[in-house]
This record gives sequence, C-alpha cells and structure tokens, in this order.
Amino acid sequence: MIAVVRIKGQVGLERDVKETLYRMKIRRKYACIVMEPTKINLGMIKLVRNFVSYGEISKETYEELVKKRGKKGKDKKMKPFFRLHPPIGGAKTKFHYPKGILGENKEMDKLIGRML
Repeated sequence: MIAVVRIKGQVGLERDVKETLYRMKIRRKYACIVMEPTKINLGMIKLVRNFVSYGEISKETYEELVKKRGKKGKDKKMKPFFRLHPPIGGAKTKFHYPKGILGENKEMDKLIGRML
C-alpha cells in the first residue's frame, strides 16, 4: 500500500495538479490517503510529486492510522482520507527526500507516526 500525504497548500498550483489532487481526495494540507499501486494511481502520483510526500507503509502503520484517524461519514462508511497534524519536530517542505519530505519518501512510516 502507498500512503500519499499532501504537504503544500493550494496557492499557486497549476490547474491540472489541482484537479488531480481533488480527484485523489487530498484537498487540504496534511490530508492523507492510502491506495494500491496501480498504473493509473502511479501516474497521478507522478504528476503531483512536487506537492506531496508518498511511499510504502506497513500494515501496522495503516491499522494505527485507521484506529486513530479513521472517521465515518454520513452513510456509515469510512471516509477515503485521513486528516493529520503537522509533523512533530517540523519538516523541510521545500526539498525532496532525503533533504526534505517531498516526493518519494523511504521513511513514510516514521513521517506518519510523527503526524498522528
């Protein structure tokens, strides 16, 4: 499973990037989604990689995410996104991994743990 966390806000985004983020259901800063790595999903991630942090997560991290941040909507189904806090200890949001947290992040479990 791949977790995608939106790091940058709405100001100054190109139209196609903004639309892709909306289709992925990450409409706010620090919103997170978990998806399977299909060809379509990987193409969408490639388009928005300068505005999000993404990477593989373990099953334990996913279960903790659902337990702490999973919410049910009006129709009693799980919402397709998780709202997280900003990372504890801060993060460099202008640089790609390993200097910052943008793009493909090898330590996604740690990042989500800091944001829960």
